[in-house]
Amino acid sequence: MPQPPVFSETTRDVRVSVRAFYLADQSKPSESHFAWAYRVTIENEGSHTVQLLRRSWEITDGAGRVQHVHGPGVVGEQPVLEPGESFEYTSGTPLATPSGFMRGTYHMIETVSGEPFDVAIPAFSLDSPHQAGVLH
Repeated sequence: MPQPPVFSETTRDVRVSVRAFYLADQSKPSESHFAWAYRVTIENEGSHTVQLLRRSWEITDGAGRVQHVHGPGVVGEQPVLEPGESFEYTSGTPLATPSGFMRGTYHMIETVSGEPFDVAIPAFSLDSPHQAGVLH
């Protein structure tokens, strides 16, 4: 089976790359429960140390319903990235439809100046084998 595509976007020298995986073993299509994991890599390609403070997600299911999720850090951490460093984590989301998509924002600061800035999380599709051939 081919690897899912990687979606990447760079904002202010911070590259965010995401790959989503359908979790067949945690999904119950007959009960309208579909689950995905997604692996995120955050890379500091700039010359300043940065810290991820908060996240904001927008999760849209195949019926167009939108869920907003906000919270501190990611997976319980607020990683500090020196120039050239990266941070990886895996998380997941369930949907009531066999497809959807996610996008979001990491709210960060430059650690020396304290300047806040936002980094875009690229939109990525959540596709399962149970959808009717629709690509996002």
